[in-house]
Amino acid sequence: MSLHTLYGGPLSLYTGKARSYLIKNGVAYREVTPTTKHYQEHVMPRAKMWMMPTLETADGEVIRDGAAIVEHFESQSGHPNRPTTPKQRILSSLIDVIGMEGLLRPAMHYRWNFDAENEAFLLHHFAAMAPGTGDRKELAAKGMGRMRMAAVSFGVVPETMPGVEERYGRVLAALDLHFAATPYLLGHRPSIGDFSLIAPMYGHLGRDPKPLALMQSTAVNVFRWVERMNRPEHDIGEYETEEGDLPPLEFLDNDAVADTLIAVLKEIATDFVPETLAAAQFINEWLEGDQKPAAGDPLARGVGMAPFEVEGTTINGLAQPYRFYLLARVQSDYDSLGESDRKTVDTVLAAAGLSPVLDARLTREIGREDNLEIWL
Repeated sequence: MSLHTLYGGPLSLYTGKARSYLIKNGVAYREVTPTTKHYQEHVMPRAKMWMMPTLETADGEVIRDGAAIVEHFESQSGHPNRPTTPKQRILSSLIDVIGMEGLLRPAMHYRWNFDAENEAFLLHHFAAMAPGTGDRKELAAKGMGRMRMAAVSFGVVPETMPGVEERYGRVLAALDLHFAATPYLLGHRPSIGDFSLIAPMYGHLGRDPKPLALMQSTAVNVFRWVERMNRPEHDIGEYETEEGDLPPLEFLDNDAVADTLIAVLKEIATDFVPETLAAAQFINEWLEGDQKPAAGDPLARGVGMAPFEVEGTTINGLAQPYRFYLLARVQSDYDSLGESDRKTVDTVLAAAGLSPVLDARLTREIGREDNLEIWL
């Protein structure tokens, strides 16, 4: 059997999305660290940068970025993980953005600010990802130092840490209530939103010792979902009916969205919305400045620090154009809806407190060409 090769690692947040998708959709693959000679000489030049995840298909095509990897297989199979009804489809796509961008603060905080619990575990994994040509532990320590600084750029500093923990605790509690009643976000099969949300909830928050202990002790239903998302079988026996049957392995009927999911999104919106609005304003101002990018320039990870306020605390977060590359797909889908469907979606977004992000748009479009997101 020909295998696809996923270049990534268990500690990688973004690899978690692609890996879970491949597992749940029965795609035959092997996972390899991006340190091999083949990766360096043949894969990375076509990927355009060193990045996890990157996929080399069985026939030699190279695809960089988790969103692109998922779309590659979804487009081949008729988009089985994309709901077709308006509320579920828009929410699934919006959670796709949230999973990639909306939980970075707790993910980075719980990884990098609890050395007593996490450091030995992380050193092992970073050393495993280091090239074998040098002192792996020394290289790992340097890599860990760089990632600690990245946590600061996402707004994780002593002044914000209590709020980060409080808000994540509320998200975790809301998710636990939701998964107590249903195995996935939108019913009895995983959606694109599930595959995105698993990225932070597995790669950082469901593996590192400190947040894993928190999840297992306070949110066992979330922990079970994390397990479920990394197993090929449905693994939903606890949702059997009194007659011992399982509900249909489909999204909820009639475009239903559980009230418990709305509660989850409302908690996430607390900082996702103000951060998104602040980042959009900052990036748009940057696009008008002297250093604005030319058409075809690749996106930078961030273009500056955008301040925003959450529950009385000012947070300085990296303004990341990639968030708006993902968000533009949601906005385009929303714009294409008929009036009746749009009103239905408006109601659920308003209930979740997420309506403002539909208007958080950049003045320049972002496209993708030759494995790079670029300014148009």
